[in-house]
Amino acid sequence: MNFVDIFRTAVSNTFRSRLRTTLTVVAIFIGAFTLTITTAIGTGVSDYINKQVASVGASDVLLVSKTSDQTTTGTDTGPAKYDPTAAKAAAGGGLGAGAPGQATTVLTQADLTTIGQTSGVLSVDPIVTVTPDYIQYGDNGKYVLTVSATSAFTKADLAAGAQLSSTDQTLQVMLPLDYLSNLGFSDAASAVGQPVTIGITDYAGTQHEVTATVVGVQNTTLLGGGVGLNQYATTQLHDLQSTGKPANSVAGYSRAVAHIDPNSSKSQISAIKDSLKTQGYTALTVADQIGTFETVINGIIGVLDAFAVIALIAAGFGIINTLLMSVQERTREIGLMKAMGMSGRKVYALFSTEAVFIGFLGSAIGAGVAILVGSVISSVLSKRLLSGLPGLHLLEFSPVSILIIILVVMLIAFLAGTLPARRAARQNPIDALRYE
Repeated sequence: MNFVDIFRTAVSNTFRSRLRTTLTVVAIFIGAFTLTITTAIGTGVSDYINKQVASVGASDVLLVSKTSDQTTTGTDTGPAKYDPTAAKAAAGGGLGAGAPGQATTVLTQADLTTIGQTSGVLSVDPIVTVTPDYIQYGDNGKYVLTVSATSAFTKADLAAGAQLSSTDQTLQVMLPLDYLSNLGFSDAASAVGQPVTIGITDYAGTQHEVTATVVGVQNTTLLGGGVGLNQYATTQLHDLQSTGKPANSVAGYSRAVAHIDPNSSKSQISAIKDSLKTQGYTALTVADQIGTFETVINGIIGVLDAFAVIALIAAGFGIINTLLMSVQERTREIGLMKAMGMSGRKVYALFSTEAVFIGFLGSAIGAGVAILVGSVISSVLSKRLLSGLPGLHLLEFSPVSILIIILVVMLIAFLAGTLPARRAARQNPIDALRYE
């Protein structure tokens, strides 16, 4: 009996007891279905996060802040000594001597100079907070303007147009998709190149207006919404906002963007981080920050996968039970096959093949149903609940992952079938023929 004969016989024997085989296949189906769905969720979310990281250009910028001095460094514990000369930022956002509210350490102009002189840092720009009053296009009315907190150190996931320029000496804005309709634009492409008016109020209460050009429109991302401003626009608006500011105010910034060579390797970036750390600064890439999302999501997916594997292990005991019953019912048949010259190895192969075939049936059907159901769910969610995150497909089915799942289930089935197969292979033909 060659392999083809063994396979055909194994498939035929699988359906001798249809109810028992069906129940075993259903148990495997549940595990394979769950594992396929959870893997698809992991693939979909991870792919979206990776696209976000890739789109923000995290390789050429570092977000730098002053290392917290709430505790001392080294082996000492407890709070650090109070330094009355340290620049502080008030909780309300203002800077200055005697500013009320909880204070946090910020970067001074001297800190910016130190960061800029660090080996590997090409240039450094402080991140300043601007709070414009409104944005307007033509005569379509004025709308509240929220400035994106990440536009200074990220690249946008573009729906149309181009990225903001860090060197252009013109006022540029990047509009999010949800601003278009209210401002009066029919679509993303029609907004590119158009002038918009931005109003901002200074310390003295006087409102100023500036004109900026829409250079691009961006999709909604994990990094938050809001209108993006290039460095020149941010500086100009900040200067207008600061008009009338008290002369004794301390110039300080919560964070700064350090520009590095976009071709820097991981080891070079680590060296820059370490160098800044020794000087009392914390530097992070955008990928470092988004990586937290991925870690949490991977942990959740891992727990779900563990439950699926437990279900598959339970299904493995079902396979053992099914084949042990089959061995018992076919004892005389096994004795006859061995009496006719069939070796123990081929008897082992026959029952092992049955186990693998049962595993294949359950996993293939489970994966197939998961793909059909998951595709429908993903499509519905993308159009409804997740419509605010363009490009996110909650479930993405990778052919390689599906194949791996099927092979893993077949391996579990093979291992589960080992005990019944060995028992069948060791049957004494004379005793087996006498079995009642």
